[in-house]
Amino acid sequence: MMIDKNVDYYNRNADSFFEGSINADMSVVRARFLSYVPAGGRILDAGCGSGRDSKVFMEAGYDVVSFDASEEMCKRASEYIGREVKNMRFEEMSFANEFDGIWACASLLHVAFEKLPEIVKKLHEALRTNGAVYASFKYGEGTKIRGDRVFSDFTEESVIPLFENAGFKIVSNVVGTDSRPGREDEKWVNVICVKL
Repeated sequence: MMIDKNVDYYNRNADSFFEGSINADMSVVRARFLSYVPAGGRILDAGCGSGRDSKVFMEAGYDVVSFDASEEMCKRASEYIGREVKNMRFEEMSFANEFDGIWACASLLHVAFEKLPEIVKKLHEALRTNGAVYASFKYGEGTKIRGDRVFSDFTEESVIPLFENAGFKIVSNVVGTDSRPGREDEKWVNVICVKL
């Protein structure tokens, strides 16, 4: 099996990634996403990283399922949120009509460009009708290599067909800055879509 450079990166840098992302302030985007999710609804934190957002959702009374492709991130996130985080990849998802919301914060961006349409369809299948998905991508076009990691970049225009072709209606499509200290000049595309 080919070693995934991205997963390998997070396994090797789990501690520094955890420390660097755990305090990022995602409250504005989370509130926007949660306005489309019923109170106490079921949320899939897809590619949960440190578990930062899973913890906030759980504390707010949501029923949360979390997974991440990096075994080392799963260990740290499980410890942080106090429950098991599944070690799983987007490709392995087989949920059907199970969730009211899917939170894919800075995680889909590591799925290879050509695989994304099929993965976004899986997200669509995992949601109940009117369920919402949040996804964020680094701002740009196409496949980019940054250090040891590979990214699929989008702009606010190029991201539209990715979700519309999978049967979503885009309800929010905003370009924002990075919420981590010292990264304010990095631009992100933040998309919220609803399953029709």
